[in-house]
Amino acid sequence: MTAGAPSRRAARRAAVAVLRTRPRDRASDAALLAVRAALAWIFVAYGGGKLFGWWHGPGIHETAVFFAGTAHLRPGGLFAVAAGVLELAGGVAMALGVAARPIGAALAAEMAVAVITVTGAHGLHSTTGSAGYEINVALAALALVVALLGPGRFSVDALAARRTSTTDASHMAASASAAGPFPPRARSSP
Repeated sequence: MTAGAPSRRAARRAAVAVLRTRPRDRASDAALLAVRAALAWIFVAYGGGKLFGWWHGPGIHETAVFFAGTAHLRPGGLFAVAAGVLELAGGVAMALGVAARPIGAALAAEMAVAVITVTGAHGLHSTTGSAGYEINVALAALALVVALLGPGRFSVDALAARRTSTTDASHMAASASAAGPFPPRARSSP
């Protein structure tokens, strides 16, 4: 065993824990796919709008001004870029099911920040023309579903987990066959 083997093994276990998807029935996996698709659609549109003005979005400058002024998040430019990148990249990651658990947690946290800094003051369903926080709560709940349950079998995470477990099983089989019928004894020190 090499000196780096324990750290590689720990890193592999950590990766498997993040990528792990438990076997479910196809209906649950289809539901998770639908949740991920909805989140992807919405967050790609929001992120692209914040960063590049896509789909009639405000663009980076107006988003930075809004964040600094209305949301009281300063420096506004930094928070605008961070939110836009999280939403755009997170939406793409949700669509593919890549790192879905941590991305889901990050998107849920971002929606909590939106409620705390902007929409919470307007109530659940605002009648004043300003947005209430109902959309933020719904998006946070959907993102938490993915963060807690994983992306399902129709995802890159599930494919990576299957490959990792297959690789681990083949390594164990190779180690067992190399040891022969009798595993090596631990040597005692004199």
